Amino acid sequence: MLKKFFNLEILRFIVVGVMNTANYYILYLLFLHVCHFNYMISHILAFLISMVGSFFLNSYFTYRTKPTWKKFMQFPMTYVVNITVTTLGVYVLVDILKLNETISPLIASFAAIPFTFIISKKILKK
Repeated sequence: MLKKFFNLEILRFIVVGVMNTANYYILYLLFLHVCHFNYMISHILAFLISMVGSFFLNSYFTYRTKPTWKKFMQFPMTYVVNITVTTLGVYVLVDILKLNETISPLIASFAAIPFTFIISKKILKK
C-alpha cells in the first residue's frame, strides 16, 4: 500500500511538474520575445511567477494537503536548489556553450527535478 501511494505521489508530482514547466516556459517566451527582456530577466520572472502556481498545484494535487501561509512562506526554500541549478544551467548553456536562449531553460530544468520533489515533500507534508 505504501509503495502504491508513493508511486502515485511521484506520478502526481511529475504531472504538476510538466504543467509548471509549461507555465514557466510560456511566461519565459512571453518575457523574452514579446516584452524583449534579457533572457536572464525573463528566466527569473517566469520562475518566480510559476513558483506560486506550483505551490498550489503541489499542495492540492500532489501531496493533498491544505495550503497555509506558513507553508507558502516556506515553499520558496524548495526552489532555492531549483533556481540555483536552472539559473546556472541557463547561464552555462547560453553564455558559455552558446546554445539557443529559447530552448536552454528547458534543458536546464531537468537536473533540478529530484531535488525539488524531496524538498517540497518535506515542507508541504509536515
